[in-house]
Amino acid sequence: MSSRLNPYLGFRDTAREAMDFYQGVFGGEITRSTFGEFQASEDPAEQNKIMHSELTTTSGFSLMASDTPNSMKLPTSSSVTVSLSGEDEAELTGYWNKLVEGGAITMPLNKAPWGDSFGMLVDKFGTNWMVNIAGVAADSAQASEVGDPSFHDDVIR
Repeated sequence: MSSRLNPYLGFRDTAREAMDFYQGVFGGEITRSTFGEFQASEDPAEQNKIMHSELTTTSGFSLMASDTPNSMKLPTSSSVTVSLSGEDEAELTGYWNKLVEGGAITMPLNKAPWGDSFGMLVDKFGTNWMVNIAGVAADSAQASEVGDPSFHDDVIR
């Protein structure tokens, strides 16, 4: 196998729920192992927590995650952002719309100075995301923010 670089997300108790959410966004298959399956924790409360999970998609995406054991500190902030980019406007806008459900837009998906459509959000699990759609015109970029009519939103919810 050749080398790969993958995002690996850490959660306290929501890795299973988060990975199910990401599977709903990107499709694909999830594999997961619990702390109990590998006798990796003596804490009975951690037996069903996710020690390791991986979502792999037909698009070639791989996203990994785990629950942080109670004995370890979970970082509350991160400078890491997961980036999605490409040319398929419909696909990437679809990911954007699903990722933002229950989350917050930090920069609307709109025309960027470099000519692409670009936006940033934090999903409902606290993961930062950037979406860049190559060469998309300003009028076709879709963005949404509840209660703010200044954003273009053609998405049917």
